[in-house]
Amino acid sequence: MLALTFSTGIIDAVGYLGLDRVFTGNMTGNVVILGMALAGADDLPVVGPIIALAGFMLGAAIGGRVLRPVKAGWTTRSTWLFTVVGIVMAVLAIVLGVVPQHPEPLALTVTGVLGLAMGLQAATARHIAVKDVTTVVVTSTITGLAADSRLGGGKGQPWFRRLTAVVLIGAGAGVGALALNAGLWLGLALAAAITLIASLFGHLVAHAKHAPVAEKTTA
Repeated sequence: MLALTFSTGIIDAVGYLGLDRVFTGNMTGNVVILGMALAGADDLPVVGPIIALAGFMLGAAIGGRVLRPVKAGWTTRSTWLFTVVGIVMAVLAIVLGVVPQHPEPLALTVTGVLGLAMGLQAATARHIAVKDVTTVVVTSTITGLAADSRLGGGKGQPWFRRLTAVVLIGAGAGVGALALNAGLWLGLALAAAITLIASLFGHLVAHAKHAPVAEKTTA
């Protein structure tokens, strides 16, 4: 889940810097941008954030419907949904790598599809329910880190996972920004690879955890 948090940082850097200041994972950012744009602030996008929000909500709704019948935690359906997210990113990376120019219709299409993929990822992460790791936002994580710290009167747990999530999404954003030097496709390709590897690793760990223990036989 922390690996997916890192990949979200990459995706949001690609979206904000390469797709006209649009977040495809951090919907809070889109709502703020949209509010300022509608208030008349100069040079802020309107269509992009709306498309990203709509795509994200659709992806989250699909994820919720698919996962509703199964128990919380990592299941086979979780693996498939994360795999779909990784494949979508890979396909978009190929498209952006092949098409030399990125006209507005293509950029908006990529924004919507990425928003859908990230909504699907967020819904799946929510179902798995790893505390303080939503993979797409860290505001609540930072709040928990500070409020539960010893300074806040708490015991400081689980500070390491929370801090790691915050650092990783920031590091991912840095990697995504650097990847833009080679083109939009590279950041998406990196995020796709990370997502697919995390999906496989998570599936193997969950399968091993729930595998029945063979009974020892005595002669």
